[in-house]
Amino acid sequence: MSIPTPAKSASPTGDPAGAPSASPPSGSPSGASTGPARAWLLLGDRLDQDDVTRELTTHLDAALGPDFAVVRTGSLVMGVRSGRLTLSTLTGTHVDPPEVVYARLPTPRLSADREITLLRHLRAMGALLLNPIDAVLSCVNKFWHLQQLAAAGLPVPDSVTYADAPLAAAVAASPFEPCVVKSVRGHRGDGVFLAPTVDALEDLSGCLRQEVPYLFQEYRASSHGRDLRVVVVDGRAVWSQVRTAPGRRLKANLARGGTATACPGRYPQAEDLACRAAGTLGLTVAGVDLLFLPDGAFDICEVNANVAWKAAATTVAPAVVRAVCDRLRPPAPGRPDGRAGRAAGADSGTPARR
Repeated sequence: MSIPTPAKSASPTGDPAGAPSASPPSGSPSGASTGPARAWLLLGDRLDQDDVTRELTTHLDAALGPDFAVVRTGSLVMGVRSGRLTLSTLTGTHVDPPEVVYARLPTPRLSADREITLLRHLRAMGALLLNPIDAVLSCVNKFWHLQQLAAAGLPVPDSVTYADAPLAAAVAASPFEPCVVKSVRGHRGDGVFLAPTVDALEDLSGCLRQEVPYLFQEYRASSHGRDLRVVVVDGRAVWSQVRTAPGRRLKANLARGGTATACPGRYPQAEDLACRAAGTLGLTVAGVDLLFLPDGAFDICEVNANVAWKAAATTVAPAVVRAVCDRLRPPAPGRPDGRAGRAAGADSGTPARR
């Protein structure tokens, strides 16, 4: 199957792209049925037009052809009918769940009542999620994955947060000076700043949004304005780059004007640490941000489940495609193989995680 550009990968009726027609099973919603695509790139709101989606679509289509589909979270309706879980389009067309789903979801707006409910539904219908639900949730809250990483003995900066204490009281209780302040639901550097003193932090506290808690973290002067981003796929570091902030700014996010210098293999200790972090959280595809320490070691700053990369990172999309293909079931006996997925573990060097 030739996948159109992501903006056109679903029909005008909202049907997911990607499969020939088939007869609807008993109890399915009324309307024509779409046959199953074996692998989905599932896109959350506003993620169907970015460069990463285009690159992944191109590579997945080349590898899987009609076994691949681009599907948007907003095009699906979940249901329970006669004791069976169902999935359909907005127009009532039955949709068979895929074997494997790689979901790209908007981290700041991710909701347990919306996107996570859909992932739960797909999992319950037998789909394998490349990044499991618990792992995705751990990355939504910056303190959640610090909890898991620290419990596993991995190095993270000293940090504190709070439950329902008043914000002013939580600010006053921060033990760090200077102090890095982060919203636990921030994204691309939003809600992150450096407070040089406790007094400055208290002066700024009245300007902070109180919808979610904040994280107060030890400042690493040795990593001011720079960090190391490592992309991990299936337990391997497939790309790394040093990100550098413009001028004397703190945040090196590319979305904030930072620049990236490719450095695959230059920091093997950091790449190993990033792989351990992704494995601890259960992520197959992860972006791990590391802070430089004065002695040459690294702290794990944060881990991202919704990974973005630039065109120069040519090794990432093929690695994601390989991870998807390695999890597809072998074709049934007698079925033409075509470009369908390989058996688990094939051509990967390591067993596929299940």
